[in-house]
Amino acid sequence: MEWREVSGNWLWVPPYPKGIVHFLGGAFVAAAPQITYRWLLENLGREGYAIVATPFVNTFEHRAIAKEVLTTFDQGLHYLRSRVLVSDPYLPIYGLGHSMGCKIHLLINSLWEVERAGNILLSFNNYPARRSIPLLEQVVQFNPALNVEFTPSPAETLRLVAEAYPVRRNLLVKFRSDNLDQTRALSDVLVPRFPQLTTVRLLTGNHNTPAAQDVNWQPGESFSPLDAVGQFVRQEFLRDINQLKQELLLWLDPLSLNEI
Repeated sequence: MEWREVSGNWLWVPPYPKGIVHFLGGAFVAAAPQITYRWLLENLGREGYAIVATPFVNTFEHRAIAKEVLTTFDQGLHYLRSRVLVSDPYLPIYGLGHSMGCKIHLLINSLWEVERAGNILLSFNNYPARRSIPLLEQVVQFNPALNVEFTPSPAETLRLVAEAYPVRRNLLVKFRSDNLDQTRALSDVLVPRFPQLTTVRLLTGNHNTPAAQDVNWQPGESFSPLDAVGQFVRQEFLRDINQLKQELLLWLDPLSLNEI
């Protein structure tokens, strides 16, 4: 299988998909998700999920980003349904977001009517612009009259989710060594609204774990101590993202518990 670009999306489609995963990445790596999140997305694809990864470029206007992302995704979905999934076009659609990608998914679902069987939100990040953008705090200090903030603001985003977010089934994932994560604030909103269908998981890893890639260590002709070290490093490097992959697969298809 190979990635293909369709109407601004990057698609990875297995032969007989059982669902569609719409992926949105973090603020500074969202422009090329088929590269920056390749390991995780392709592994979900190999388990039977059609992947639609929609790139975006971060600006202060997060509402506008959400609208553009939704329009782009709808074009990719139309292609899938009319050209690829002809025999079963209406597969369940799951949103999968990392960091800022979580916020964009939340805005899409809160502001417009969309089809979602559930959403997976990894390392939710909703910090204000001054903390999210390097050097912006220093710029504001030199010009206090400068009022720079994302639209909607962090507080407005959580209020919008509390009032209008309709997706009942959600998986929220926080990593133990992630100092950028704000999953707690999001869970405080979603758990009271959908207590039976909102799952919160704490996994080993850090904010960059969803974007981890395989270390392609090739042993020599004779397996040496250095090769043993290389294999150990590779296993350790992939440990956290493997755990994440298993958690996502179990949530996407709970009946597969005995198969994984």
